[in-house]
Amino acid sequence: MESYLNENFGDVKAKNSSEEALQRWRKLCWVVKNRKRRFRFTANLDKRNEAEAIRRSNQEKFRVAVLVSQAALQFIHGLTLTSEYTVPEEVKDAGFQICADELGSVVEGRDVKKLKIHGGVEGISSKVATSITSGISTSEELLSKRKEIYGINKFTESPVKGFLTFVWEALQDMTLMILAFCAFVSLVVGLATEGWPKGAHDGLGIVASILLVVFVTATSDYRQSLQFKDLDREKKKITVQVTRDECRQKISIYDLLPGDIVHLSIGDQVPADGLFISGFSVIINESSLTGESEPVNVNSQNPFLLSGTKVQDGSCKMLVTTVGMRTQWGKLMATLSEGGNDETPLQVKLNGVATIIGKIGLFFALVTFAVLVQGLFTRKLQEGSQWIWSGDDAMEILEFFAIAVTIVVVAVPEGLPLAVTLSLAFAMKKMMNDKALVRNLAACETMGSSTTICSDKTGTLTTNHMTVVKACICGKTKEVGSSKDASNFCSEIPDSALRILLQSIFNNTGGEVVKNKDDKNEILGTPTEMAILEFGLQLGGDFQVERQACHIVKVEPFNSVRKRMGVVLELPEAEGGFRVHCKGASEIILAACDKVIDSKGEVVPLDKEYVNRLENTIEQFANEALRTLCLAYMEIESEFSAENPIPTRGYTCIGIVGIKDPVRPGVRESVAICRSAGITVRMVTGDNINTAKAIARECGILTENGLAIEGPEFREKSEEEMREIIPKIQVMARSSPLDKHTLVKQLRTTFEEVVAVTGDGTNDAPALHEADIGLAMGIAGTEVAKESADVIILDDNFSTIVTVAKWGRSVYINIQKFVQFQLTVNVVALIVNFSSACLTGEQIMECSVQLLWVNMIMDTLGALALATEPPNNDLMKRLPVGRKGNFISNVMWRNVLGQSLYQFLIIWYLQTRGKAAFQLSGPDSDLILNTLIFNSFVFCQVFNEISSREMEKVNVFKGILNNYVFVAVISCTVIFQIIIVEFLGTFASTHPLSLQQWIVSIFLGFLGMPVAAALKMIPVGSNIPRGK
Repeated sequence: MESYLNENFGDVKAKNSSEEALQRWRKLCWVVKNRKRRFRFTANLDKRNEAEAIRRSNQEKFRVAVLVSQAALQFIHGLTLTSEYTVPEEVKDAGFQICADELGSVVEGRDVKKLKIHGGVEGISSKVATSITSGISTSEELLSKRKEIYGINKFTESPVKGFLTFVWEALQDMTLMILAFCAFVSLVVGLATEGWPKGAHDGLGIVASILLVVFVTATSDYRQSLQFKDLDREKKKITVQVTRDECRQKISIYDLLPGDIVHLSIGDQVPADGLFISGFSVIINESSLTGESEPVNVNSQNPFLLSGTKVQDGSCKMLVTTVGMRTQWGKLMATLSEGGNDETPLQVKLNGVATIIGKIGLFFALVTFAVLVQGLFTRKLQEGSQWIWSGDDAMEILEFFAIAVTIVVVAVPEGLPLAVTLSLAFAMKKMMNDKALVRNLAACETMGSSTTICSDKTGTLTTNHMTVVKACICGKTKEVGSSKDASNFCSEIPDSALRILLQSIFNNTGGEVVKNKDDKNEILGTPTEMAILEFGLQLGGDFQVERQACHIVKVEPFNSVRKRMGVVLELPEAEGGFRVHCKGASEIILAACDKVIDSKGEVVPLDKEYVNRLENTIEQFANEALRTLCLAYMEIESEFSAENPIPTRGYTCIGIVGIKDPVRPGVRESVAICRSAGITVRMVTGDNINTAKAIARECGILTENGLAIEGPEFREKSEEEMREIIPKIQVMARSSPLDKHTLVKQLRTTFEEVVAVTGDGTNDAPALHEADIGLAMGIAGTEVAKESADVIILDDNFSTIVTVAKWGRSVYINIQKFVQFQLTVNVVALIVNFSSACLTGEQIMECSVQLLWVNMIMDTLGALALATEPPNNDLMKRLPVGRKGNFISNVMWRNVLGQSLYQFLIIWYLQTRGKAAFQLSGPDSDLILNTLIFNSFVFCQVFNEISSREMEKVNVFKGILNNYVFVAVISCTVIFQIIIVEFLGTFASTHPLSLQQWIVSIFLGFLGMPVAAALKMIPVGSNIPRGK
């Protein structure tokens, strides 16, 4: 079966599946009882094609707009333009001078002419009643007017399905339709022959059963849909930095309004259409909106920023012009939201299992029908009445058809694919509480199979709360962890060196020091930038004074490829000229220096002895697990243009700072848990190798036999050398995003590992995309990284990644438990009904109520009980399934076949010897025997459900009371079974049983537990390749 499933249903991957693969498995699934339910949580491929068409249209539209705007720019240069635009009265009354449509047409059409007519960016800002420096007013009255005129930044979403929709979808089940028809016929015939109320009992019993099944099914599905809706809401929680009322603050993108001043930096998603105000080196990736992969430079000549695009490099301030459904991104998102998520590999595989068993059931049903009809013909031939057919004969053939339908009904395990979504919905909700937000459903499954985790260091293994604790300036190395230490250190530094140092700290930074609502200093930026800015403030520096003293000409933001940041300053007239400040990885910046500031504050040549001293200082800091940064500057006498690149050599070293970033509590224990679970943890970081090794040892990642390597050395290795060293690599330092991508690709393809990768930066996106499971950091991660990830770690904590792995294993094993349980019910019901029908001409569950009840036990209730089992610590003591593990394992087949054989023997014995064993006689003997068989069959499933809690362990009661859902389902099943047998005799075709008969039927069900325990003692070959 596994090879058939892999061949026909194995093309669907955990991520990035082709449309052909998604279409193929759908075509193979034709034995389906309820298409509405079966395919509810699958992608809507038509809507996706519609979204792609919108992208292509945007691409063409924007390409034409660029060409037109370039032509217009040349044409209107130097011309005086007049406007024919008239401001609507309601817009004037609200205090604005431009309406939403006119504003939208400027950016979406990239209309340079209109922009110039309206006075450029400054003219637009005044017309939307905002200030480029102060932002909009936060007065409630003014905000409500702004919303009324320009709209809000929300996209149209498909409406939430109500409970009645799920009721209607549950009624689409083919079984229920057939039974509803039977109920109608039964009511008509019953009332005509026996009158009211006796004649209506059978029909009303079926109707009541249908309503119960529909209510339970619809309730379960409705709760699942609400859980997925909550998770969708969490996924869309994106905050941006804006200036309002002269205060820098974070707000939700859904609260953005035209007129807002937004601060964007590398890795951010542009939250609305807008205009560039000021910034440096801004490169925008518009592929998500247009499909065009070529990045676009945005500056004062091309100031148009479109919602949904990504900041690939640089930083800027933007004036919001258009929001929500008025933007092209809003229209695209409205279509994409209807496209749904890709189905998961397990969903597809279980659809395959359901299809296979359905086909087998259909074959058995046809054979049964043929055998029964042939038996009738044979009897008619023997009687010589083959040409005489009566109404009774027709009713008999109708009964044969009903038996065939029953076999199909009990054979098609409709609940299998639905159990996956139930388990995933349950797990995703619980994982949210454990600080993990699942963006891609399949990640829950895949994480349970992971064999390798490639983790960042900063913020994941460490706390990301950084402080400068040591510094080496002017040749003096001191502790500077407190304000007092920093102040003492400041007094020892010559004034000239201190001025250069503070100028470097406050100008060459991606962070800012701003006033908050309480008029207190607040430091914004990455943890590293915040630590250095805090150090500058402790040295007595003033951010605003330093910024106003010089004019910034060019900025090259830090990224993980260059591992440096540079800024060019135009100095005040008194000093004249330009100065370049540079900071970054210590060894890289130091190698670019040929001079140094000495202890007297004088610039002297950097000789070999001084270089050795500084390199020893870097190594000493790194061995103390400190991140080291080197600061340097260069004087430029001649003119410098913003188009020129920032120099890479000839710098003067200002000094080196050591930044403390403590290891997170509990990381060492989490790494040990991973090791015992067969998961290899590797640290991949951009830091100095000595810092990386010190942290890795502290975390328990780097062992005696492990290898620590630097990125530049790793990328020089040949394919053969890589194959040899990759299994030993535990730490990769000074790595670039390409190194991380190469490592992940080699692990996945050459070594067939299932790889989870953490990332936070824009450049991590390729590795996150390449990995089986991409894990983005919720706090430090950029929007680009989060969008490429499958799971967002909301607290940036490595321990949470281990929790995700545990939940992943729990989901995988829970679904295996349910599949084992349902396959047992299917096999027993199929064989018993087939053999009973062929040999006796009867079925064991003649009543529709009984049939529906058993169907509900094995579908909805079974899934609720087994697919929602919470994880336990024992899950992390077994080897991972890996890439080659079979889903339906040898262990499961052993349990299914053994348990099925036992149940078949019990039911068959009762059917053939039951009357003698229980000494049944009289007119009700057949009814009592059928009730006993039905009761024994149900209790066999109850105790089999308990046995299925553990597939390999004998003790199935451990932790059973912690799973309230399981206890509730088992209790409800037993209570309803008692009610059906004892009180619903007329409706359910049952007869009240004596105490002895109850004890025997429960005992026969209970005997399945020791049988299950004995089966677990039988050794079977494992499907799990060790270490894979």
